[in-house]
Amino acid sequence: MRESVIYQDILQKGIAQGFAQGEKQGEVAVILRLLHRFCGPINLEIESRIQSLSKPQLEELSKAFLDFTNLADLQQWLDSH
Repeated sequence: MRESVIYQDILQKGIAQGFAQGEKQGEVAVILRLLHRFCGPINLEIESRIQSLSKPQLEELSKAFLDFTNLADLQQWLDSH
């Protein structure tokens, strides 16, 4: 069974999905650490909103973060995305 084409296809898709989830979790963790350092502890609602962002949105946020001057900038960015 392990040598079947269908099994191998399912296995490869599972591995790829696991890597994608791991990358996203890593990006979320980095952004949350940066935000914590930038403005102190953030509330759970903001953290939840960040965790629900897609991978492309997280990449956008990481770029936009460099232009933030306060927590209101983050709130505004989240509201527009």
